[in-house]
Amino acid sequence: MDQDNGPGAGDGALAGMVVLDLTQVMAGPYCTMVLADLGADVIKVENPDSGDQTRRSWGLSGIGEDSLAFMALNRNKRSVALDLKSAEGLEAFLRLVRTADVVVENWRPGVAARLGVDYATLAEINPAIVYASISGFGLTGPYAARPGYDLIAQAMSGVMSITGEPGGRPVKSGIPVADLGSGLFCAIGILAAWISARSTGRGQSVEASLFDSALALAVWESTELWQTGRTPQKTGSANRMSAPYQALATSDGYVTVGANNQRLWQRLCTALEVDGLVTDPRFATNVGRMQNLPELVAALEERTTQRPTAVWVDVLLAAGVPAGPIQDYRQVLEDDPHVKARGMVAEMEHPVEGRVRVLASPLRLSATPPTIRRPPPLLGEHNAEVLGREPADLEASTER
Repeated sequence: MDQDNGPGAGDGALAGMVVLDLTQVMAGPYCTMVLADLGADVIKVENPDSGDQTRRSWGLSGIGEDSLAFMALNRNKRSVALDLKSAEGLEAFLRLVRTADVVVENWRPGVAARLGVDYATLAEINPAIVYASISGFGLTGPYAARPGYDLIAQAMSGVMSITGEPGGRPVKSGIPVADLGSGLFCAIGILAAWISARSTGRGQSVEASLFDSALALAVWESTELWQTGRTPQKTGSANRMSAPYQALATSDGYVTVGANNQRLWQRLCTALEVDGLVTDPRFATNVGRMQNLPELVAALEERTTQRPTAVWVDVLLAAGVPAGPIQDYRQVLEDDPHVKARGMVAEMEHPVEGRVRVLASPLRLSATPPTIRRPPPLLGEHNAEVLGREPADLEASTER
């Protein structure tokens, strides 16, 4: 993914879309970064005093004041510093709304209305505006006023109840699935609403919440509950629908195996030289293998622990059985040849930090691919460019 800051930049699939980004921390910035990577002009509207919370107080520090956490979520955006609580700042923002396509916010329900930047108000100014809200629990319902964090959403949506080893302490998903999932769902909603607005001239409100998004990912878990009456439990690395589909111990670690149908099960047994398991009545069908999973794992690991992971990966792949090692992020991001071949690690030039590595977009578009056109902006860097005035011209406010 090449960086392009020169003339002609921004001619991606979403070129022409103007997004006013009122969000901060993770879910909202991730949503708007997806749009920005695809060519949208994302204008990040920030508190003049400190900007996005992640600029100063989150994650690892770089050379400058902005944290590396902020930089990971805000490339391809322009920043303007506006105090929306001041008459001047609000008026400047409303001027931007008149020619924008999308507004995205992730305040608690009610905050946007108090500031005078809610959907009803902005739709009077620009009837075609798409107004997206990301919150912890949504704009309605008994939990709507609660503060929303990924950890809380994972806990209350059920994610933590099925994560980890059976009998272990509650464990959250290592990846913040509620935050990132809500950002992705919101981006999909924005695109759908924008396409509709282009043909009808009428915008609409779009809503995504951390809680709903985490729950929406529970496709297998909801199925298990409704079809069997059983409350889904922790399964470790195993799958709750088929077996063997999990990590198996080897002589030096673990190998992941995806033998999730009868043909692959037979191939696995042949590759491991445990053909007797194929005819064992306990393991003859997927139902039997699921019912006798501890015994199945023990029988397989009696064999897999005799050789190292790398050997088993080669043996299983040669036999047509999906398999792979468990890698840490150093191995993935610095050593994996497939990551390099796919261009999943990109670089960008930052005015303070210098050359910085970032994760590239996973999207592949043949004619209008995602690009990195701008590094994450400095606070208020584009005030003059967007508003015709410098950051110092606008009074700071520390509250939202």
